[in-house]
Amino acid sequence: MINYQLKLDEIHTLAEEICEKFPNGVIILRGDLAAGKTTFVKALAKHLCIEDDVTSPTFSLQQCYGDKIFHYDIYNHGIEHFISLGMLEELDKDGLHLVEWGDDKLVDILNSAGIKTLTITIKKLDDNSRNYEVDYAHA
Repeated sequence: MINYQLKLDEIHTLAEEICEKFPNGVIILRGDLAAGKTTFVKALAKHLCIEDDVTSPTFSLQQCYGDKIFHYDIYNHGIEHFISLGMLEELDKDGLHLVEWGDDKLVDILNSAGIKTLTITIKKLDDNSRNYEVDYAHA
């Protein structure tokens, strides 16, 4: 695992690194409410020159930005609902799939299916700083 302590205006450097090291697969985003999960997705989209308005898919379950980024939020419905809707098949598409609130069960399912995963745990340090713990173990 690698830790990055960054100010909000510096997360573009982590977004760039992630895109270079992990251009395709599933990124599990973990962290408390308002830790900055969607803010990180915005930084990735900006790095990939996607101008779509990036918003949390809390109520829609999935948002697509261009043809490169797929953004999911399973907080309200849980992994079982996500699976029952057939969303696992979506995660096999080319591109970056960012799943907010993914857990170890999802990582295990994806790894057993041969889908690469990267886990990023975000911790809010103060209003302008975050710690990003990046786990490349299943990448």
